[in-house]
Amino acid sequence: MAPRRVVHEELTQEKILFTAAEMFVEEGYKAVSMRRIAQALGYSHGAIYYHFKDKAELFGAIVVRDFARLMSVFDQTLLVAPNPDLSTVENVFVEFIRFGFENKPQYELMFLIEDPVHCAITEKNLSYAKFAETVMQLVGTERGLIANSNSMMLPYSAFLSLHGFVAYYLHTDQSFEDIRPLAHAHARQSYHGLLSMLKLQA
Repeated sequence: MAPRRVVHEELTQEKILFTAAEMFVEEGYKAVSMRRIAQALGYSHGAIYYHFKDKAELFGAIVVRDFARLMSVFDQTLLVAPNPDLSTVENVFVEFIRFGFENKPQYELMFLIEDPVHCAITEKNLSYAKFAETVMQLVGTERGLIANSNSMMLPYSAFLSLHGFVAYYLHTDQSFEDIRPLAHAHARQSYHGLLSMLKLQA
């Protein structure tokens, strides 16, 4: 039994989540089995079941983990702005784009494929609420604009604009560094568009 314990220690949940996410995106949820994920990792399927009771739990773990990572990106950006030449809101927008480019299979599972176990919708709503709250608080701090009931949907428009940017490039081999200037320009344009609409509704 000792070798089996070593296998469990070596086969981390992170390795399983990464490989499973890629396979779900490339082949579809229904076509991928726990046994095939284990084969791709070079382990017995029992080693996968040591970490996850079934495929639905595995898919849910991927989605929950990656939405948590996305929300932590928002928090980290508020603490340390990656680019001092951009406003904090623009940095939030750019870091959202960066997350998509640096986590393409995960991003596709989070936002673009059918949720087979109905676990993504709650996480998606939480991440959007976090995004909207962060953006509106920053706009109030930076520009003194106060949100009202009519303006609360405006962050959603910015969110969709950023999502569309990522989705457009998702199946290309371009990295974030390849499109960094374009990402900055898109973030700036999205921010100024948001400010213009808020001023109109003030």
